[in-house]
Amino acid sequence: MDPIAHRIVKIELDERTVVRRSPDVEHERAVAIFDLLEENRFALVGGSKGPYQLRLSIEENRLVFDIKTQAGEVCDKVQIALTPFRTVVKDYFTVCETYYEAIKRSSPSQIEALDMGRRALHDEGSELLRERLKEKIQLDPNTSRRLFTLICVLHIRA
Repeated sequence: MDPIAHRIVKIELDERTVVRRSPDVEHERAVAIFDLLEENRFALVGGSKGPYQLRLSIEENRLVFDIKTQAGEVCDKVQIALTPFRTVVKDYFTVCETYYEAIKRSSPSQIEALDMGRRALHDEGSELLRERLKEKIQLDPNTSRRLFTLICVLHIRA
């Protein structure tokens, strides 16, 4: 992949339905976006070359990747069903809540165990994302991980 042509240079989340987020979630979102823009591999299979602008949204139980060129010209709109992600996102939220609470009161070994579980679920979600997109969008593992974080952020409704 051409490192310049196959990357995201701007990302936007459709946050119309988000009422508020905890500081922890807001931090995760900000870090994921920063890291994603610093280093990513994102290429449309058989489609326009980038660099790309990406807008992520959830519409009618589908995850939507609205992809444009850096100049703002429409490239593609890729949609995938959210149903395969429900369990891993739900489990990831549960473990994250427990992890953030544990940071305040638990021993380092308990925190480490929860963090390992959180990372394993994050890996599972990011690998599922790569698998579901493989025929339309090529992603490297780090890009997929950061996008999975942003997908989770989009699921927060209050």
